[in-house]
Amino acid sequence: MTRIWKHRLFWPSAALLVLITINSIARPRFLTITMRDGDLYGALIDILRNSAPLMLVALGMTLVIATRGIDLSVGAVMAVSGAVALTVIDGSPDPGNLGTVLVAIGFAVLVALVLGAWNGFLVAALGIQPIIATLVLMLAGRGVALLITGGFITTVNSAPFSYIASGYLLVLPFAVFVSAAAIALIAVVERRTALGVLTEAVGINPEASRLAGVRSRSIVWGAYIVSGTLAGVAGIIYASNIRAADANSAGWLIELYAILAVVLGGTSLAGGKFSIAGTVLGVLIIQTLEATILFLGVPSAQSPVFFAIVVIAVVMVQSPWVRGGLSKLTRSRRPQAVAEPERTKVAA
Repeated sequence: MTRIWKHRLFWPSAALLVLITINSIARPRFLTITMRDGDLYGALIDILRNSAPLMLVALGMTLVIATRGIDLSVGAVMAVSGAVALTVIDGSPDPGNLGTVLVAIGFAVLVALVLGAWNGFLVAALGIQPIIATLVLMLAGRGVALLITGGFITTVNSAPFSYIASGYLLVLPFAVFVSAAAIALIAVVERRTALGVLTEAVGINPEASRLAGVRSRSIVWGAYIVSGTLAGVAGIIYASNIRAADANSAGWLIELYAILAVVLGGTSLAGGKFSIAGTVLGVLIIQTLEATILFLGVPSAQSPVFFAIVVIAVVMVQSPWVRGGLSKLTRSRRPQAVAEPERTKVAA
């Protein structure tokens, strides 16, 4: 039992199960999944679909935090990515053409990749503190998005582009497959190759890793590139969901939610050890909690307070102090073996 409590995924899994149980008791139809026109619908399906943008951003944030960094610019990158995609589609003579949409997505992801590379250059090459380096793009990124859209909210009516967020593929929302593909790709690259070990080594001690022959700068640079690229894809999903490019609201505060998801999943902000599965659980916890707040009818002005209370409770449960108390309680309940009296040897 002690091994289960000490596992890094135990408390995130327990918190998610508690939220699902509370929702199931409050509204029995929470777990109900129905089939309509060959597609699956229900509260759980909505949670999976709505969590796609945060899932992508949190995966990239996990890699950055594993290298002892932070990326505060992911929300701004989402805004820029959505602005680029919508501007290309809006300027096309045929917005509903699949080729036009694919070109727009390609341009948007490429711009996001360049922005991530810029963050990596500031951190890895110039040695600027990650929080300062990414803060620059966080502040300037939304201004860049406004320049791209001309200061207006660009809207489009394109069926292929809307399909990204609202379309279905094989009975499930298409956005779920996008996030699942990102999870699988990151998990395979980081856990089935040596890159994951090298990433953890850089996060634990960058100088020692460099002296051992590890290209720490390249790994840090790559982490920021992946973070920017995934944030760009998340921005496309968000823009597809609202069918518009809103530089002010796209990705608003998502960097904080992504950091929270990573921490809830058991990854330390000090760098080093990280958990992809824990990040996935952390994102699902946040998305389920948001669905719970909406169902309970908590006013929007009070929802951050309710959200913060629940998150504080979850984080406290995962603290070393609570874990240590549970370990002591478990050890105290173990039956102690009765020591046998020592037998003295009788000399012949």
